[in-house]
Amino acid sequence: MDKLPKGHEHVVSTVVESRALLKKGLIDMKKNHIIYHVLVWLILVILLFLTGDDKANLRHIFFYALYSVFNIGIFYTTYFLIAPYFIGNKRYLTGTIYSMCFLLLAAFIKLVIAVYNRDILMHYGDRHEKAISNGEYFLSALIITLFFMLLGYAFRLAINSYQMEQARKTLETEKLNAELAFLKSQINPHFLFNSLNNIYSLAYQKSDKAPEAILKLSEIMRYMLYESNDDKVSLEDEINYLENYIDLQKLRVKEHVYLELNINVDNFQHRIMPLLVISFLENVFKHGVATDKEHPIRITVEVQNNRLHFKAQNKKNRLNKDKSGGIGLTNLKRRLELGYPNKHTFIVYDNDDFYSSELFVYL
Repeated sequence: MDKLPKGHEHVVSTVVESRALLKKGLIDMKKNHIIYHVLVWLILVILLFLTGDDKANLRHIFFYALYSVFNIGIFYTTYFLIAPYFIGNKRYLTGTIYSMCFLLLAAFIKLVIAVYNRDILMHYGDRHEKAISNGEYFLSALIITLFFMLLGYAFRLAINSYQMEQARKTLETEKLNAELAFLKSQINPHFLFNSLNNIYSLAYQKSDKAPEAILKLSEIMRYMLYESNDDKVSLEDEINYLENYIDLQKLRVKEHVYLELNINVDNFQHRIMPLLVISFLENVFKHGVATDKEHPIRITVEVQNNRLHFKAQNKKNRLNKDKSGGIGLTNLKRRLELGYPNKHTFIVYDNDDFYSSELFVYL
């Protein structure tokens, strides 16, 4: 078997897990459906019996139960065997022929049973003094049989529509989960590439900061590889990761870094999507000025009333502008669309001298 591209194993694992959960869910749903069907039919049969006549007549009870089972059989025969010709397969002519044959056969069987038990099935009135002709009974049997057949068609159509909608939602969920996993897998190599470039610069300059930078990078990578595998992580862990990343960036700069970090969080146990703010920080240190005392980098993290507010402000670096394309903010926007649909606002303020990005997320 061909080897998967590096970084895609988590995507495949996510899809496999989703399909396993779907299969288990379908099995449980089928079990529940059987129970529901039995209960519905049982309640319906009992209610109809209690509203009928001759409840104390044992023969009447026997034939009532027989016809109830027979009509239920008509319903499920239509649902499982005949309706699929119309719904899904679109074999309308074959379905019509089978429907007509089954309708006539079921009505004829009912008539035969009634003829051999005429005294109880083909008489009515207070004293059973009125009789029903064979033709009248056959017509009545046709109508009742057609009713249960139409009920089977309607139920099949409803279930088919429901299953198609569930399948569509499941495929959409699998697609979104796979895309999220893929986007997350892009963060690691993207971040690692930038960090290694920074450490290479320190090593090339033979800076004493290089060992500490490597240590910080190892701590960050441990979080990214092992602690951020869940769909959500604690806000406390994410902020610790943010602070480590800032420390790593400070180590690569020769001059003093002017950065204001403001954290105002009402509850550090909030759960958020992991690695959510890495793209903001990368953008700040890649394109911003970190050594201007008059215009320091400003990072704000606030959580109030279950709303996360993250803001990054920086002065633009025009002397060493990196013109290479990046995937950071594009990746972030897509992850927000998938992870927080209709629950986030992402704003960018960009002018000649300053750049600011702001994110609001309802947790």
